[in-house]
Amino acid sequence: MKRDRRLFDVTLNAPSLFIVLSVIVFPILFLGLLSLKGRHDAVFSLHFTLANFTKLATSHLYWLILERSVFLAGFVTVFTILMAYPVAYFIAFKGGAKKNLLLLIVTLPFWTSYLLRVFAWKVLLGYNGVINSALVLAQAPGAPFQALLYTPQAMVLTLTHAYAAFAILPLYVSLSAIEPKLIEAANDLGAGTATAFRRVVLPLSLPGILSAAVLVFIPTMGDYATPTLVGGTNSSMIGNMIQAQFGKANNWPYGAAISISSMVITAGIAFIVFMVAKRKMRHAA
Repeated sequence: MKRDRRLFDVTLNAPSLFIVLSVIVFPILFLGLLSLKGRHDAVFSLHFTLANFTKLATSHLYWLILERSVFLAGFVTVFTILMAYPVAYFIAFKGGAKKNLLLLIVTLPFWTSYLLRVFAWKVLLGYNGVINSALVLAQAPGAPFQALLYTPQAMVLTLTHAYAAFAILPLYVSLSAIEPKLIEAANDLGAGTATAFRRVVLPLSLPGILSAAVLVFIPTMGDYATPTLVGGTNSSMIGNMIQAQFGKANNWPYGAAISISSMVITAGIAFIVFMVAKRKMRHAA
């Protein structure tokens, strides 16, 4: 009986295990192997070197772009959560029978290609775009403005819109799990709306905030299309550096080393944030 059940479990989990190994584990292992090769080495040769990581450690450009990537990804994450939290709060506590419809509206942007959404913002923010055209019609002083596009601000706005649903959905799940009776109890004990939110709702929604932060920060760190299309030369991120090594530079081992180091740093930042949030959640509990 136990043997049949064990065989059933293995058979049931085999497709998922195969997908994880082939799509996640194997590519990471291949990147790790590639990062230990020279530029002209055969991939499966027995020659290994740390030259790529040594070059990274001494590269001023790498650390500059990495610092910019962490800062911009962190800013986008905070800005996205600040924009998404009121939306998730409204759907969870005020949505009523229209919750499913509101959630459907939130996911509507994902019905189109990510690149189409980025190009849409390029059309909106361009010199001859919709916003500048409206400002010209309104006779705004100085319009049309060149500073709307190819700036870090344009990239932050585009990325916030692109990953808004990644923040709204986990925040909604966390907020919808809060019993309204807890808020009513806080009000009965004399807490105002702001106090009840700060002492009850916000601490209990910390798991959703943490999930939203991870879901936004990680893909933002690796994004290279948005900085290229709307960010301009002063907004290049680590993804652009990796793409350049696998593209024009044709230096795959160095690109693999950048990828591995970036993954380690991103995982380290996510772990630190997780530990800090866990401590705060334990304190709140």
